[in-house]
Amino acid sequence: MIYITGDCHQDFRRFSTRVFLQQKEMAKNDYVIVCGDFGGVWNRKEENKEEKHLMDWLEEKSFTTLFVDGNHENFDRLDAYPVEHWHGGKVHKIRPSVIHLMRGQVFEIDGRSIFAFGGARSHDIKGGILEPGDKNLLARARRLEKEGLPYRVNHISWWEREMPTEEEMEEGRRNLAAYRNTVDIIVTHCCAASTLSLLGRGSGDQDNLTAYLEEIRQKTDFRKWFFGHYHEDRPVNDREVLLYEKIIPVYL
Repeated sequence: MIYITGDCHQDFRRFSTRVFLQQKEMAKNDYVIVCGDFGGVWNRKEENKEEKHLMDWLEEKSFTTLFVDGNHENFDRLDAYPVEHWHGGKVHKIRPSVIHLMRGQVFEIDGRSIFAFGGARSHDIKGGILEPGDKNLLARARRLEKEGLPYRVNHISWWEREMPTEEEMEEGRRNLAAYRNTVDIIVTHCCAASTLSLLGRGSGDQDNLTAYLEEIRQKTDFRKWFFGHYHEDRPVNDREVLLYEKIIPVYL
């Protein structure tokens, strides 16, 4: 069985047995997929005590946790994990059953083909990206906070890798072509450009990733598309579902 949910931001309380009752009947060959902003790999330099506790806690769960990356991940650390092949695609294993689904991969999971593509552009950076080596960092940060302008710090709270490379996008095209551009499920963090319009969002939210995902949307025959990023729980149409805190089963 496959369940799917939205952004966690390192808050995994939704996976407690008190909230997610279904896990009592699940096994490691059952899966929960997180649509980005997982937050399990976030500390600046290495896995700290809190992260270790959370990842060990998830590893002890009856099910296997899978996630695509969002825009709030520590990509310096995430990309440092060894690349492994799992169920037909490339992954990073944070724990044996806590697994990052890399961008542009197609996985065979529970009898379903799943195309995964993480990443998104951060919108909470109106104050800009500050550099950690800037001797005026604290002064700049205080000014932006006083002005109410959100900012991020490069390689501490923001990473350029939040957006995909051309190589990752091309690999996604190749892998989908190998499946004759037909999969059961698509899991992403952000969504296609036309889906953004259905959500009532303007052109300012569109970028080269939403354009790429629009290309995928137009060229790929899929049954369900799940995504996060926009902090709402609601179906967009009969095939596309925006998720945040809900955990829903996947029925096809």
